[in-house]
Amino acid sequence: MIRYRSWPGRVSPGTLWRVASDEPDHMVLPDGVMDLIWSDERLLFAGPDITAAPVTFPAGTVTWGLRLPPGLAHALFGIPACELTGQRIDLADLARLPASMIDAAYHDPAAALDSLVQLLLGRAAVNPEDLALAASLDRAARSGRDVHSIAAQHHLSERSLRRLSDRLFGYGPKTLALIHRFQNGLRLARSGIPLSHAAVAAGYADQSHFARETRRLTGTTLKVLLHQ
Repeated sequence: MIRYRSWPGRVSPGTLWRVASDEPDHMVLPDGVMDLIWSDERLLFAGPDITAAPVTFPAGTVTWGLRLPPGLAHALFGIPACELTGQRIDLADLARLPASMIDAAYHDPAAALDSLVQLLLGRAAVNPEDLALAASLDRAARSGRDVHSIAAQHHLSERSLRRLSDRLFGYGPKTLALIHRFQNGLRLARSGIPLSHAAVAAGYADQSHFARETRRLTGTTLKVLLHQ
């Protein structure tokens, strides 16, 4: 069994989360976000995923994380997200970390991650307008709008939108929308709604369309994911 809970950060933007698993193997599914993670006594940065990533931990392992808001990873580290896609990187390779922050993570991982983002924000020249644009692009992708209409809404050419999306999210706006649709469909299906209804509500043509896209993004079936 995997037990997950999340809550807002206290002093930083983003969402703190905690996962405890009784099983050694599970999959991290693509979700269109990036995270700072405390796992196996290491601070890590998790880049954006396009496909599911298998993860193995000893049974009983607890992992802590902070899900970054859209665009914040690029603002903090100055690296295009497309260069970090599918990667798990020691956070010390991206930023200078005080030893006190690592020591704090041993005692209270959630508070340490929260404070760490606040520290990185203090170092970075973060433009609120850039973060507002990233949030708007993410909302548009979640709504299922096509690339042309998203570009027009934000007064961008489609080529400029693609470059911007690569930099902020790690992939283009179409892929981002597909990942959000998949996550929405999976969330609805896990709530107990019949698969056919969940598929249509999430924006798929039908249940078969939902199933095909699930296999493409995760390498497995809806049945397996819903069982997990």
